[in-house]
Amino acid sequence: MAKCYSDCPPIPPLHPSRRTPPQSHASPHAIRRQLASFVLQCSRSCASPLLEPKNLPDEFPAAAVPAAAPPMPDAAPKLGISNKFIRGLCGDPQTEQLAFECYRRALLQPGFLPEKKTANALTVQLLRAKQWSSLELLVGDFRAYGVLPEKRTCARLVACCIRARRFALAEAVLGVLLEAKKVAPAATAFAAAMLAYNKLHMYRNTVLLYGQARVARLPLNADAYRAAMAACGELGEPDMVASLFSLYRSQKWYPTDTSTETYAIVCDAFGKAGRAMDALRCLREMEADGLSPNAAIYSSVVGALADAREKAAAEDLYHEAWDNKMLGDPDMFLKLTVMHVEAGVVEETVEVAKDMRQIGLRVTDCILSTIINGFVKRRGLKPAIRAYDKLVFIGCEPGQVTYAMVINVYCRLGRSDRAEAVFSEMIGRGFDKCVVAYGSMISMYGKIRRASEAMKMLAMMKQKGCEPNVFVYNSLLDMHGRLGNAKQAEKLWKEMARRKVRPDRISYTAIILANNRAGELERCMELYQEFRETGAKVDKAMAGLMAGVFSKRSRFNELIELLKDMNGTKLDRRLYMSVLRSLRDAGLEVHVKWLQSNFTFVEEKT
Repeated sequence: MAKCYSDCPPIPPLHPSRRTPPQSHASPHAIRRQLASFVLQCSRSCASPLLEPKNLPDEFPAAAVPAAAPPMPDAAPKLGISNKFIRGLCGDPQTEQLAFECYRRALLQPGFLPEKKTANALTVQLLRAKQWSSLELLVGDFRAYGVLPEKRTCARLVACCIRARRFALAEAVLGVLLEAKKVAPAATAFAAAMLAYNKLHMYRNTVLLYGQARVARLPLNADAYRAAMAACGELGEPDMVASLFSLYRSQKWYPTDTSTETYAIVCDAFGKAGRAMDALRCLREMEADGLSPNAAIYSSVVGALADAREKAAAEDLYHEAWDNKMLGDPDMFLKLTVMHVEAGVVEETVEVAKDMRQIGLRVTDCILSTIINGFVKRRGLKPAIRAYDKLVFIGCEPGQVTYAMVINVYCRLGRSDRAEAVFSEMIGRGFDKCVVAYGSMISMYGKIRRASEAMKMLAMMKQKGCEPNVFVYNSLLDMHGRLGNAKQAEKLWKEMARRKVRPDRISYTAIILANNRAGELERCMELYQEFRETGAKVDKAMAGLMAGVFSKRSRFNELIELLKDMNGTKLDRRLYMSVLRSLRDAGLEVHVKWLQSNFTFVEEKT
């Protein structure tokens, strides 16, 4: 099996430092030698099985006549089939399907030689009809008779073969062009092939073709260099991109109309590699060469600077792009938002949203939720609500994630009226399958002991086709546990089992609490045993419950085992005193001394 790119040997850097800017003064000969070394390693370690020589035909098959082809015109054989006659068939939609059969018959005539125009017309016709087997025969004739189509047709042939996954045929065409020493058609075809491979994300093949072209000393055009740089950038080789860019700039035809696109590729490659300052230097070089950056380049470099947390440089370039009206990428605005949140200046995130609205961009739900979450973490709950109100006021439309986050904030603030209003708005806009929002509402109702509303919310959740998770069930179990409603808690517990929702420690604590308050002590011990069989660790809440259960049932052996499992843990004062009284009432003075010597307690916070 062919190796993937990650299995390739590491590529040695072309310069002493990875921070080397793209204006390196290395000689073109040295750069070419280093590029050749890189391509050689790719060809040895990363060759695609589709491009292996064993998959290429050594010899094209002999002539064959399609069985289903219509009959030939009677006049053609009598007069002799000429190149002009074949081209005439290609030019008529009613007879073009006869052209290749006629051409194959003409090859049997003494002295017949296909002309360049004939090869060109046949290639175009067969490509249009996607007759790949006939094209294989025709490419064999290219080699046998030394005739080739026009260079644009050669490029189109190679690109179409690659798009159709006819890689062996594409390689055969390129091989014929190199054998014929047709420099201009070969250079154009190689460039087309490299661009086609990039569209299929077969970047290693692009690099290999670049190496073949350099070995053949083909005068590569701007498209070929751009394709090679894009491939190296996608493969995570920014040093290779810089070296290719130096060769690109050394060409006589530089700069061209496509140079701006080339700079975009280079800046993007540096940005993805985390070399944001190199991307910025590349942009400044572009301006020094008399070229103006476009919106894509500005967005790429600003985003790279934001990712690198180069706050000052990112903001300066952002304002420059704003003045030049070159902003329009939502991903770049998201990166700026994240940068401001991590820098602690969350107020600037609202300004970013205002800028997006001013230039007519929609503030995405991802950006809005990032802003709200940033305010919650950096400023608190109430400032987060004020920021949300500002965002809605300037025309931002929340999505499901933002709605769920705002509902959670209102629930934590105890503002059930506002939480209900936002929840109704969210449902009205079609976001009716958000588990987080339902869970927040159910948890809020549970804390304020509105059991009926919580159960109605659960029913609504199921009606909308939204499956409750363990968080939702834990909130309901905790609510019924605090209310001492063991029957309803057990009903939910069975529902969890039926829906295959696996309970966690909080689930067991809540169901044991409900049964404890209902006086179902045997059921509490049964659930506790089930919990211990899961291998989970007992926390203070669970220990406090079970210490009371064991004390009430005079199960002091289990109580001592529970305490041993918690050895070294500081108990709260109420649990400590409850266990101490239980042991003293049972006359277990030895265990009382053991408790006093091995455990301490902490005062409960009021």
